[in-house]
Order: sequence, then structure tokens, then C-alpha cells
Amino acid sequence: MPAALLKYALSRKYPARHAFTRRRDLKKRYDVVIIGAGGHGVAIAYYLSKYHGIKDIAILDKGYVGGGNTARNTAVIRSNYLTEEGVRFYRESVEMFQGLSNELGFNIMFENRGQLTLAHSDAAIRSFRWRAEVNQHMGVRSELVDRKTIAELVPNLNLSEDSRFPILAGLWHADGGTARHDAVAWGYASGACERGAELHQCTEVTGIETKCGRIAAVNTNRGRIECGIAVQAVAGMSSIVADMAGIRLPIHSFPLQAMVTQPYKPLLGPLVSSPHVHVYIQQTSRGEFVIGGGSDPYALYNTRSTLEMKETLSAAILELFPFLGQARVLRQWAGITDMTPDYSPIMGESPVEHYYLDAGWGTWGFKATPISGKTMAELIATGRTPDIIKPFELERFYRFQQINEAGATAASH
Repeated sequence: MPAALLKYALSRKYPARHAFTRRRDLKKRYDVVIIGAGGHGVAIAYYLSKYHGIKDIAILDKGYVGGGNTARNTAVIRSNYLTEEGVRFYRESVEMFQGLSNELGFNIMFENRGQLTLAHSDAAIRSFRWRAEVNQHMGVRSELVDRKTIAELVPNLNLSEDSRFPILAGLWHADGGTARHDAVAWGYASGACERGAELHQCTEVTGIETKCGRIAAVNTNRGRIECGIAVQAVAGMSSIVADMAGIRLPIHSFPLQAMVTQPYKPLLGPLVSSPHVHVYIQQTSRGEFVIGGGSDPYALYNTRSTLEMKETLSAAILELFPFLGQARVLRQWAGITDMTPDYSPIMGESPVEHYYLDAGWGTWGFKATPISGKTMAELIATGRTPDIIKPFELERFYRFQQINEAGATAASH
């Protein structure tokens, strides 16, 4: 390693390879056009090119790779959901995360740290017991734990019975973890480009053309592209992009804010959340405390942050960790969450033939990145919907077969 670094430093010619596609003109036609270069979009391109031999792919983004919700999330990975369909889906994704660094040849900094969700009422305890039973039945490590176990897991947590909402119990999810969100996007994008896919950043989609009920072309600020297949993976902008194709989605988009403090020495191992007071927290590998909560209460396509939410998050987290009262807030930001009525995603075919949807992720899109990329690629390549994502089809809203995951959010919305 020292010799390689010295050779690199003394080289007259910059020796590093380009991880992504160099700036080039768009071709007139591609086999597959993927709208959105976030984690899901580049993951779909990666699995299509590596495992299905489809390499004539254009990945389009109006900004830059991983610059939307992928860059604005709090990087929580978990599978302790409520429905069997949801638990099965996210369990597969967590398992893929564990080996993703080796798969991509790119360190995503995955850490298996566990997640503790706090119960402040008898109703919450009953709900947690239900979730634990479903999780264990589906092979996910979750269990209801008492106050003594909570004190052992998180010694700095305020367990006083004199607090506004005393902690009564918790749901311990041993499979919970974190990963470096931008590393996930970079790893997938680099792997896709290496296998022939083209990444076109600063390329905004301005319109979608259909012909006889089938996708025909995608219009951009850099020209028109014909395609045989198109996929949209644009998170909070899902409704707007789908509307270009004449598709109305049952989605409303809301800002979701978070903030981060100055770094501390390692104090907090697990991820901790409280749906009752609408807050969750984790300490990064750099020592910063990342704090988030529920979405803003009004629909908006904007990533601005507000003083009101900062005050709300601060008040809630101080109930759990009073020592953070002296912490300085370094940054505050927001993403745009695309919420469905049942808090589950929309994946699969759309009313427009060969136009596929990867939408409705709300606050849980990052943790689904690997399994979404894999299953959507399989659907596109084979034309058959994988069983694991069939419950998430858009058609479920017309069949009245919704998958209600509202009770499994880390912080209630």
C-alpha cells in the first residue's frame, strides 16, 4: 500500500479511473432509460447490467448521483415491520446490505448495531408484542424487552418515572444497522457504469411520450431519447414525473427534516426511536448525533428546514437524553417523502406498457435499496413480477388489498 500511494503521488499523469460516465452527448435511443440517479435508480442499472446482460442503459438525473433523498436520509437499516409482506421484503434487503461491500467492491461502512424502539404506553406494548411475534415468525430478530434490559442496552437513556412519558418497555431489533448512504449510491453507480450503463447528471426529464398505451420516448433538457423501457425512481417527485406519463398515483409528498450535532466520543451504540414523542437518534461513526422525527404536517415539494421542527426535535430528544442539552447543532436539512395511504411502496408495472414504477417509499427508501434494485431489474429483464414485490403493485389500491405499515414507522407521521 505505501508503495502504491507513492507511485500515485509521483505520477505525472493522473492515474485514477473515472468512476462514472464522462460527460457525453445522449444517444438517440436506449434499451432502458432510468429516471433518477438515487440509490434505487443506480441499483436497478447495476443489477440489470451485471446479472441480466442489459447494458444499453441511460440513467438520468436533474441533479447529481445520490443527491436527492439518498443524500438526505438518516441511513437507518431495519426489517422490524408489521405485515408479513413488509417484513419479508425488508429482511431480504438487510441481508443484502450485510454483504454489499463485497458485492460492489466498495466499502459502504455497514454497521450492525441494533435498533431499540421505546414504548410509553400499554397500547404501544401490545403493538410491540404483535410486531415481535410477526418478526420472529418471519426469521427477523425482534423481541419485547423490559426496563432493565433497556438500561443495559442504552445506559445514557433517561428512564426516570417522573418524566412526561415514562419508558415502560421496548422493542429490541438486533438486525438493525446503518451504512454510509452516499457510498451505497456511489458503489452501485460505479459498478453500473463499469459495465456499460451511461450516467447522465444534470439531465432533467421534461416530458414523457407514449404511443398506443406504451412508452415511446423521454424528453430532457438535453434532447429527446427513444426507449423500449423506462423506469421512474424519483422519490419525492414521483407524482410529478408519473403525471408526465399520464399516470395518477395515490401519493402525497411531505418534507421530512433531520439535524446533526457536533461530534462526541462514542456514547450510543444502538439506534433509538420513540414513536410516541416523534423522534429517533443514532450516533455516527464520526461521533455526531443524527436526530430525526416525523414528516411535516403539510404537503410540499421543498427541502427547506424550519425553526419549528428544530425546536420540536430538540424538545423530544432532550426528554430521552438530557445530556444533549449542551450540544451544538451543526446542520439541519430536509428530504421529500412520497407517502402512500398504506405506508408501503408502489413497485412494478404501470398503466403504461413497459413503464415501471419504483415509488411511494416515504421514509424507508434507503433501507430497501439493494432488494429494490435486484427485484426491479428482474422484472424489467424477464417481464415477470417477482413474488416478493407482487403485493406492492399499484393495482392493490383498486383491489382494496392495501398493506398497512403505518404502525411500524420509527417515528409516527
